[in-house]
Amino acid sequence: MQEVTNELDLQYEMYHNEDMHNEHGDWQMIFGVETYPEYQNRGYASILINKMIKEAEKENRKGLVLRCKKELIHYYEKFGFVNEGISGSVHGNVVWYQMRKEL
Repeated sequence: MQEVTNELDLQYEMYHNEDMHNEHGDWQMIFGVETYPEYQNRGYASILINKMIKEAEKENRKGLVLRCKKELIHYYEKFGFVNEGISGSVHGNVVWYQMRKEL
């Protein structure tokens, strides 16, 4: 799931409030990237992330913001995302980290 907004940070309300979406917003928010276990380690997530980065560039966004679990921080850093620390987005009683890639 993804959303475009002028908000700087991914917020929990974005999961439920479509009014926060702004088609012309500066930031592409990515709520998560999931791959079924049987399809992991085949490069599908990388293809998707690179496509989203290219699309954000094409649409002249300031960048992309995503949230991930601690063990995936290093994975997203390979795409140029920077760890901004624990996210304010609380979802599923899990600790999430906010990552940002400026374009």
